[in-house]
Amino acid sequence: MSLSREQMLVEMGVNPLWVVREPGGAAVAAATEPLPVEAAPAAAPVPVPTLALAGAPAVADGLDWPELARAVAACTACPLCQQRKQAVLGVGDLHPDWMFIGEGPGAEEDVQGEPFVGQAGKLLDNMLAALDIGRGNKVYIGNAVKCRPPGNRTPEAAEIATCRPFLARQIALLKPKIIVLLGKVAVHSVLHEDKSLGSLRGQRFDYAGIPVVVTYHPAYLLRNLPDKAKAWEDLLFARRVLRQGGGELL
Repeated sequence: MSLSREQMLVEMGVNPLWVVREPGGAAVAAATEPLPVEAAPAAAPVPVPTLALAGAPAVADGLDWPELARAVAACTACPLCQQRKQAVLGVGDLHPDWMFIGEGPGAEEDVQGEPFVGQAGKLLDNMLAALDIGRGNKVYIGNAVKCRPPGNRTPEAAEIATCRPFLARQIALLKPKIIVLLGKVAVHSVLHEDKSLGSLRGQRFDYAGIPVVVTYHPAYLLRNLPDKAKAWEDLLFARRVLRQGGGELL
């Protein structure tokens, strides 16, 4: 049974809901947490740091999609390949507006070959649906590393660096209009930042001319329910950046 937008927001932990009366008597449901973010006057422009990944080596640079998929599937460049069932490149629209980048495949993703298919994936899908978007519809979802770390541990710096050329090539092929980084591993891979997520939220970064926004990983949100509302604020911020064409926030 499909959920309404309001039910999705409740599922995400963004509640309670109220009803706002518009002129003429129309009623519009709104969430208490995100509404101030969407309706509040825009803050002063935030300086936009320009960051770049290191150039992808020959193993990934210049590959088209079929070649990239084969290269990822056959990769043995780091020890993560030894226990994987399959490498997980990503899934979604190949001409997306949105690109979401997570950490790495978990146990279910390793079996199914698709990112975010467990409980964290369900939450991510609800978050996307609340924005009236979804995987496969102007959305592409990938990860910083393509193979499952043993025991679902956090990928190590060397593993992130080894997979970075594949991610860089994905971004170059997709040309998304905005990138949303889900968690510290994605931030480390794309922005080379080790600061706390809290200090990076609410800012517009830049990668190869593409605006980048930072938020929490859905798996973290499942363990820290109060931060779901913060993640919703981040998605609304990302949507505003996208609607403004990646330019300076007004």
